[in-house]
Amino acid sequence: MTNYHTHTLFCDGRCLMHDHIRFALARGFTSLGFSSHAPLPFPTAWTMEWDRMDDYLAEFHRMRRLYRFRIELYIGLEIDYLNEEHHPASPCFASLPLDYRIGSVHLLYDPMGRLVDSDLPAAQFKQMVEKHFEGDVEETVRRYYARSMAMLRHGGFDIVGHADKIHYNASYMRPGIMDEPWYDALVRTYFEAIARQGLQMEVNTKAYEDLGVFYPDVRYFSFLYDLGIRVQVNTDAHYPDRIDAGRQAALQALRRAGYRSVMELHGGEWEERKL
Repeated sequence: MTNYHTHTLFCDGRCLMHDHIRFALARGFTSLGFSSHAPLPFPTAWTMEWDRMDDYLAEFHRMRRLYRFRIELYIGLEIDYLNEEHHPASPCFASLPLDYRIGSVHLLYDPMGRLVDSDLPAAQFKQMVEKHFEGDVEETVRRYYARSMAMLRHGGFDIVGHADKIHYNASYMRPGIMDEPWYDALVRTYFEAIARQGLQMEVNTKAYEDLGVFYPDVRYFSFLYDLGIRVQVNTDAHYPDRIDAGRQAALQALRRAGYRSVMELHGGEWEERKL
């Protein structure tokens, strides 16, 4: 078993690297990666600060030495697309000695140019849309996908993080929105662009035990398979006991969609491993 999307006390996680490793070993993991939320140009409660980067890398290498005969450990970052100056391909991130990079979208600009967090619980998301987008959930979704496409154009990452994560909150505001043709077209166009660039996509299981959903939604697994997109299953764990939450359900869903392998890091190289 593997997981390459985890968070620790270096950002908004609730545990040490050591805690994730202990739980991963107890569950028979063969490799584990850390992916702290990368620094933004301003302080937040959920991202790492640049003055912690050396400590982050040093602690990782200490853990790698300590557990070198028991589990393969890898270091990455989850990097936000913010704007044309700050994105996963920015030189400040490209120069870091990382094993992989996850590209994600959490933040949107509203019509007034104000930066707002879209990665919120459903009720708070609704309040954000009402305050910043005059209640227009379609406009909010379109901005989310415009930023996601811009992130692809810039590149600089290996793995697409929690693609279409907005679908749960959008559906909370407007039930059935995922069945509307314009929404489905946005999602499929995004996935087609991912396929053209040969990027990997994670099936993010963070919300599965609480909400019963994956990111991206299970309805698109067969489409991803038809596009030839390579996938990995990550739990986006912020607590050590969530290190494998929802993983088996995701693997079963991938099998039903046609997948027979997932991507794993072994010996520092990405490999397809049978389900």
